Amino acid sequence: MNQAGDTDLRQDLSFVYRIRRQLAGSDETLVLLHGSGVDETTMMPLGTSIAPGATLIAVRGRVMQEGSRRWFTRITPTRFGQGSIRAEVHAFDRFLDELGEADGLDARKAVFIGYSNGANLLSSLMLLRPGRVRRAVLLRAMPVLTRAPDADLSAASVLILAGARDETYGPFAPALADLLRSRKAAVTARTVAAGHEFGPEDAEHVRAWLRPEAAGLAKLPNGF
Repeated sequence: MNQAGDTDLRQDLSFVYRIRRQLAGSDETLVLLHGSGVDETTMMPLGTSIAPGATLIAVRGRVMQEGSRRWFTRITPTRFGQGSIRAEVHAFDRFLDELGEADGLDARKAVFIGYSNGANLLSSLMLLRPGRVRRAVLLRAMPVLTRAPDADLSAASVLILAGARDETYGPFAPALADLLRSRKAAVTARTVAAGHEFGPEDAEHVRAWLRPEAAGLAKLPNGF
């Protein structure tokens, strides 16, 4: 039996994922969704930086397109296969039930952190399966559903972090914030001094958002 802090690669459920069990004294769980062209391993260091003692569940997207691993198919850099989005959201929703049975995950208590394509899958999950995700961090995200349902997200809290130099996704971040706010989600939106990549400043903002008593959110700049 693995000890707390060890990382397992699991391939027995509908998505491949890595899990690092929580360390003593922590009751946090972070579910991590990677961006295009990489895999779940790229998100583990970010999760550790945000919450060193938390249980980390880093999931691997299932779609392969032109040799690149993704969460759903892309038509252009800013247009996406709507059927693919909905099919993979449905599959990921079912996977969360599997995780609950296999690893005791309570999705309502977890923090979901998605980057780029993973963030776009996550926001789509929130809109198509309202109530499933209560706390979400969306890094370098944009709206991807052409017909977003009129979901009730009043139980959800969302942090959106856009890159000031992200020329592809950055311009769409305010529209995503407006979309989620229009569905009654509590949205905090910030811009960081970065491009499309994420880094230490993102981790700092996420930590402050998760623990506002330690770092007042009102002091963080560049809301939109």
